[in-house]
Amino acid sequence: MSELASESSTLSEGDDRPRLLLIGTGGQQYREYLLGSIGRHYRVHLLSTAEPTWERQHVTGWTVVDMRDTLAATELTAAARELGDDEPLAGVLAWDEARVLQAAKVAEALWLPGGDPDTAMRCRDKHLTRAALEKAGVPQPRSVLVSDVDEALATAESIGYPVVLKPRAMAASLGVVRVDSPAELKERFAFARDITIPGAWRYDQVLVEECVTGEEISVDSAVHVGEVHPMFVARKQIGYAPYFEEVGHVVDGADPLLADESITQLLHDAHLALGFTDGMTHTELMMTADGPKVIEVNARLGGDLIPYLGLRATGIDPGLAAAAVACGESPNVTPTRRLAGAVRFFYPDHDDTEIGAVDLDVDSLPTRPDRFVVLAEPGEVMSPPPKGTLFGRVAFATAVADGPRQCLDTLAAVRSALTIRAPAAAGGGR
Repeated sequence: MSELASESSTLSEGDDRPRLLLIGTGGQQYREYLLGSIGRHYRVHLLSTAEPTWERQHVTGWTVVDMRDTLAATELTAAARELGDDEPLAGVLAWDEARVLQAAKVAEALWLPGGDPDTAMRCRDKHLTRAALEKAGVPQPRSVLVSDVDEALATAESIGYPVVLKPRAMAASLGVVRVDSPAELKERFAFARDITIPGAWRYDQVLVEECVTGEEISVDSAVHVGEVHPMFVARKQIGYAPYFEEVGHVVDGADPLLADESITQLLHDAHLALGFTDGMTHTELMMTADGPKVIEVNARLGGDLIPYLGLRATGIDPGLAAAAVACGESPNVTPTRRLAGAVRFFYPDHDDTEIGAVDLDVDSLPTRPDRFVVLAEPGEVMSPPPKGTLFGRVAFATAVADGPRQCLDTLAAVRSALTIRAPAAAGGGR
């Protein structure tokens, strides 16, 4: 445990807020709003791979831990036990996909809510998800696990083109691609099989799935003692076909899908099939002509600022809901307003674009965005998908308004006013 963490433990004497263990934080621009909210109501101790920077103002202590052991979580568990010896922990929380299983392992060791690694694995491993849902008869696309191109070709022929290739254990649509023919399947199989990110593990197998069509949505829910509490619906915007890059999301606090009984029942059935009783989930559904079907269930809060949009649109605080269920408390998911929020991510136009600056002509905008954040650093070389899948984002903007149309108009204007500049020539000006 770090020196400051020990000191902070002393400083917190007399503070009766619940003590929450947080495993990882994610990027500041994407997750600080969650930690800031939780830190006002809980004493947060952070387990991190490095000394915290921006997180310090929101936590009461931290421990630097080696997190490379993604399956056993041995060092994380040891650090958590040591902390629990000083003062009991009320809960364990993680919202990073790579930390979900580790958090469940730690919670299990401490006998805390969410301590079910088997359930976490059923969500983390998409093949296990499909098997559990199929056994319970939950509507979903047909899915077959294959080990090589020949098996994939035979499976695609059986299902019927088009099909979708999907990695077994990824997130954020990474490695997901549509194929319309045997030739395309041969060309794109490696893309789905080989994609990886830091902290993730990969399988050599790939899922070949029926390509279901319709509007794709996601539902973020707080789950407490088996009861699923949907908080908000996000309507997903996909780009760069045949890849499924998530280029934006729209959350409407008055979305009628929140009251759709078919969705409510499907969420209940999916969580029951997976054995998910305590924690946060981000469930992706396809609204097909035959009714909603489950695309996947993630055992965490949604990414891509969806929870932020939900907070701004509904007033429901997703960070506090996540902390509550992690500590075995009933979450407050009562909306206090009905606005709309949207996010859009921006990419370079061409592969291998060297970034000099990302500029926004704010004065030309009819309505200013809620947030505009530059993600690219000068000198970085970035590409749009598929080469720059997810990591090709140079900036994002969010908008909040009375309705979705106003949000989308604001974000379209931001795109028109956005310029990605090349580095200035050596020895010269701009």
